[in-house]
Amino acid sequence: MSRFAQRLLGLSLLCALALPYASAETPAASKTPTPKELLERSKPDEWRKPAPENLLFMQLPQGRVVIELAPDFTPLHAANIRTLVREHYFDGLAVVRVQDNFVSQWGDPEDDDKGDKNKLRSMGTAKHTLPSEYTRPIDGKLPWTGLPDGDVYAPEVGFSEGFPVARDKASGQEWLTHCYGMVGVARDIGPETGSGSSLYAVIGQAPRGLDRNLAIAGRVLQGMEYLSGLPRGTGPLGFYEKPAQRLNITFVRLAADLPAAERGKLEVLRTDSATFAALIEAKRNRRDDFYQLPAGKIDLCSINIPVRGK
Repeated sequence: MSRFAQRLLGLSLLCALALPYASAETPAASKTPTPKELLERSKPDEWRKPAPENLLFMQLPQGRVVIELAPDFTPLHAANIRTLVREHYFDGLAVVRVQDNFVSQWGDPEDDDKGDKNKLRSMGTAKHTLPSEYTRPIDGKLPWTGLPDGDVYAPEVGFSEGFPVARDKASGQEWLTHCYGMVGVARDIGPETGSGSSLYAVIGQAPRGLDRNLAIAGRVLQGMEYLSGLPRGTGPLGFYEKPAQRLNITFVRLAADLPAAERGKLEVLRTDSATFAALIEAKRNRRDDFYQLPAGKIDLCSINIPVRGK
């Protein structure tokens, strides 16, 4: 046997002897807790009750859609929407557009390009136009839970007051993002043409390119299935072509205007809580019987903010 072969054999024997020892010394990767386990261990003060002034109940024939407004990001739009709701503007209007993998939109059917503008419903005392409110200053007044991973659309992303948010410290601005379930304000070409009289909910892959181009008024807390599961419109951009295709809105009410017994008992996990931080980390590095290889990263719109109660 050559000297090279002897050395190779010796190295092989050494590796064979070392493998069991190395295996014994390397601990098996521990399983990550499930969201259910983390939420069961959460503390009562880690949950918040949305303010009744910011909670909308939109009653559809199939069920109720619950929307939380975001007045710290779009205060003028939140105020105008409250006025529209209190003056029963949305009652009897309809879901007029459902575009696959994009949005469901509701408002006055006559406001469509083919509608009769002479039949438009009066907006009462609500304003017809508003400043864009696409961003707000980073002023340190709102809580912030940042994500450790990068983002394509913004230098920094995270969560604030229960909403997905992007920010740019160089410009000193932050803004709500178009993640699944977010509720935006439809508008015409001009940035000031959005009033809140026509709203949409994101029902598909997050169209983040819309960020800072449309005002976002809030997000759906419950009832997304009633908006995302509707038949898709067959007209351009998913608009319904026939009145019979539209889904009528029974009514929209503010929780603050209902008796306490009818407001429900919804709670939202605080996005500045330890449990929410643990949920993020568990999703970033998920390891269980199914997930053997953790991603090690997570994007903003793949995190669902837990809601409990009815």
